[in-house]
Amino acid sequence: MRIDVITLFPRMVEAPLSESIVGRARKDGFLKLNFVNPRDFTEDRHKTVDDRPYGGGAGMIMMAEPVYRALEKVKTKNACTVLLSPAGMKFSHETAVRFSGKKHLILICGRYEGIDERISKFVDIKLSIGDYVLTGGEPAAVAVIDAVTRLLPGVLKKKEAVSIESFVHGFLESPQYTRPRIWRKLKVPEVLLSGNHESIAEWRRKESLKVTRKKRPDLLKK
Repeated sequence: MRIDVITLFPRMVEAPLSESIVGRARKDGFLKLNFVNPRDFTEDRHKTVDDRPYGGGAGMIMMAEPVYRALEKVKTKNACTVLLSPAGMKFSHETAVRFSGKKHLILICGRYEGIDERISKFVDIKLSIGDYVLTGGEPAAVAVIDAVTRLLPGVLKKKEAVSIESFVHGFLESPQYTRPRIWRKLKVPEVLLSGNHESIAEWRRKESLKVTRKKRPDLLKK
């Protein structure tokens, strides 16, 4: 899979995605990750990428032209172009699955007070990772790339690792435990020590439903 990230701060994305599972996926050739800086597509000696907003207001706005040129540089026929924006649809596991089936993703990271709205005419999807404000789209890009990469065939060594995780079937995952059996007087549930796989599976289903009802009742409505 190829992912191009259009960003003014490539290192904010590059550094965390050079470690762990995503870093390994890149080394093994499952993911090709590239970075494109809009500053490289400016024409003035100061490499200006932002300007004051029309109508007044606080902050600066990223100009459309440098972003557009960066997009044209990397866009391919089958690319899916994603603008990371608080005004976008909420990112979910279902979206990650859909993205993992793409051959080419382009993620556009905004900065300052955002990007000139006219760039929206040249993207396929606006995407948000949550109802909060970030300093820019780079942390969102990291989250999206991490979630998508681990779903690519061959990236995770154990197939069952994905099938039981939170959100895969619409619920939160059941509680997990490891050794020792008793830690600070807190015991591991006996059913997990029984060796009865049918009973364990039933316990996990019930606990998954219980924790979802308590912590994320909104998921049950779906």
